[in-house]
Amino acid sequence: MTDEYREFEAAGAAREFDAASADRERSPVTAEHLPSDSDIETSLRPTSLDDFIGQPRVREQLQLVLRGAKLRGGTPDHILLSGPPGLGKTSMAMIIAAELGTSLRLTSGPALERAGDLAAMLSNLAEGDVLFIDEIHRIARPAEEMLYLAMEDFRVDVVVGKGPGATSIPLEVAPFTLVGATTRSGALTGPLRDRFGFTAHMDFYEPPELQRILDRSASILGIDLRDDAAAEIAGRSRGTPRIANRLLRRVRDYADVRADGVVTRAVAQAALEVYDVDPIGLDRLDRAVLGALVRSFGGGPVGVSTLAVAVGEEPATVEEVCEPFLVRAGMVARTPRGRVATQAAWLQLGLTPPPEAATGGIEVRAREPQLELFEDDPDTTLEGGVDPSDPDDPDVRR
Repeated sequence: MTDEYREFEAAGAAREFDAASADRERSPVTAEHLPSDSDIETSLRPTSLDDFIGQPRVREQLQLVLRGAKLRGGTPDHILLSGPPGLGKTSMAMIIAAELGTSLRLTSGPALERAGDLAAMLSNLAEGDVLFIDEIHRIARPAEEMLYLAMEDFRVDVVVGKGPGATSIPLEVAPFTLVGATTRSGALTGPLRDRFGFTAHMDFYEPPELQRILDRSASILGIDLRDDAAAEIAGRSRGTPRIANRLLRRVRDYADVRADGVVTRAVAQAALEVYDVDPIGLDRLDRAVLGALVRSFGGGPVGVSTLAVAVGEEPATVEEVCEPFLVRAGMVARTPRGRVATQAAWLQLGLTPPPEAATGGIEVRAREPQLELFEDDPDTTLEGGVDPSDPDDPDVRR
């Protein structure tokens, strides 16, 4: 399973790697998976629900679902895990298979371009296996429609031939459990979402939870991590275990070279300063976005495409990598007319906010921190980085 998982991660990283992600790879606080993460992340993953730190409600619910299925001697309902990247959805899928005592088959939505790709994978499943589809919201429509029948009746119809002579051959599939993971549950079609018997949303982690994760990771990696250093790293990890573990590895590098391998709070602070991660977890690009929004556009409102040009990045990078954390941190507000810098953004840059800085002259309702980009958000831009509120975006239909 480990070799298959590594191949899956490597293939996924290759598909997603482009010029924008190449630039982001230099920042240790991106929650996206980087090619260098695979081997170490595999060793740090929890292997059971008891080992999994954080997400207490999700763990309790999953425990009931899995134990109920085992008591009945059947397969559990299909499971959908949603939430921002880096919170443990893949780890949870691996734990589900381990708790059930079955094999785990891994793939991703972008890899299932044709119905035949899915049919080949389904035909190789043994009874009770867990099929994990990451980024399930990106599955191609022909494969998705085939998945409907497989989820409900454990069979698929394979079309042989073309044109008038084409025939449909029914193919039985062994009973299995599908675990889907998505960062954008609102992008799932209704028919697909309705076929999941259990759905769970994974939230950002609190600093004490991240500190426990760091202590566990340090023990596995053989790092001499002091408690105050773990707290320092946890506070800069943006509520995300993947970022916390990545920062821990960068701090370890610094400690091995310049501090005799001991990670104290002072060492952690010095290391993270070298890597451009400030005390609240902002990196170079985050600060560039805030600086452009405040200094170049007077606090906004401004569209995401215009903002991206100002910082020399792709709109998708600004919208999907920087913006969720800035919104959650209360520094950026999303309005019908564009992005607006809040008073917190001005203060973060050491500037005095004008009276209208809180809303940019527009009434902005307070929002729950977990409901940005990743849920059904009316402000979420269209696919491909098109921003309906951006007057400078040529792709906007007027």
